[in-house]
Amino acid sequence: MKENAVLNSYDLNGLFLPNRVVMAPMTRSRAENPEKKATAELQGKYYQQRASAGLIIAEGSPVSSQAIGYVNVPGIYTKAQTQGWKEVTKMVHEEKGRIFLQLWHVGRISHPDFHNGEKPLAPSAINPQSQSFTPQGFKDTVTPKEMSKEDIKQTVADFKNAAINAMDADFDGIEIHSSNGYLFHQFFNNFSNKREDEYGGSIENKARFFFEVLDAVAEVMPQNKIGVRFNPSLHDIFGMKMDEETIPTFEYIIKKLNDYNLAYVHLSEPFNDVSKVPHAITNIAKHFRPIYKGTLMINTNFDLEKANEVIKSDDADLVAFGKPFISNPDLVERFAQNAKLNNWDKDTFYTGGKKGYLDYERMQEKVNQ
Repeated sequence: MKENAVLNSYDLNGLFLPNRVVMAPMTRSRAENPEKKATAELQGKYYQQRASAGLIIAEGSPVSSQAIGYVNVPGIYTKAQTQGWKEVTKMVHEEKGRIFLQLWHVGRISHPDFHNGEKPLAPSAINPQSQSFTPQGFKDTVTPKEMSKEDIKQTVADFKNAAINAMDADFDGIEIHSSNGYLFHQFFNNFSNKREDEYGGSIENKARFFFEVLDAVAEVMPQNKIGVRFNPSLHDIFGMKMDEETIPTFEYIIKKLNDYNLAYVHLSEPFNDVSKVPHAITNIAKHFRPIYKGTLMINTNFDLEKANEVIKSDDADLVAFGKPFISNPDLVERFAQNAKLNNWDKDTFYTGGKKGYLDYERMQEKVNQ
């Protein structure tokens, strides 16, 4: 059997990982309670089942009520939510697992239904022409409100407060979700950011808000417990498009991150075929590996073979898996035995409850039947 490089241990800037298989953050819409909090009965068991991952990055957690854009996502801005997550981390740590929390603000990918009729916030008043997952199902997005300087200042404070809460909840670290067409990504992109102040125009200005948040978070927690996520070649998703400044913007940001002592930079390979898109990069890990000197995590449609290849080629240090972890709580063990994987049921990704969430079988359970 070929060596499984993903099963080798790794030093994540002071945090020991027994393997390089990361559970990617995935929205599952299971916080079906008035407090919008994680619970031991659902999220606790779900993440505990997957604690053999080298690292779990828990689902995107809104940093404020204004940050919400999807139904039944567990937040990290109230005491009740912090306590709920604390129960989850306790269960993961009991299984000797490691878990980060992804801090999230969706920006314009939201809907007035989440905000008492008020418009969602964004860098500029441009409708992404997409859909938001509301309590009444998917609804078309609206033209958002352009963030004022005060809105930006408040959002920086919200991320800082969320980081404090995440540490109080005993997470091993956090990931700032600056990817996939959400708020920070909207500031980075010329098609969603038409500002003429210090938060728009130049590459440095478009990245300013992100670095203000990063610096604020770093005031309340060690930098080596902070990860960041980007999707440089995102195109034709959530109204985002690429132009001649897109990749240089991410090159500027990721190069500047060398000045920090972060846990990792988490990058996504293209979500769709961008081979014919002008200015796009088709191999993200290979392109950005020489630019960033710290730990590089990569994701999007990796299987065991591809994961081993990207690590052996030294294009990445860690590989994050999404849907395979949904249907295979023992994904690491299956990789170790080169065992067949369970198929996932996409119809239960966001439906709530235990079905399609806690009931996927482990290898040993099948053997005993």
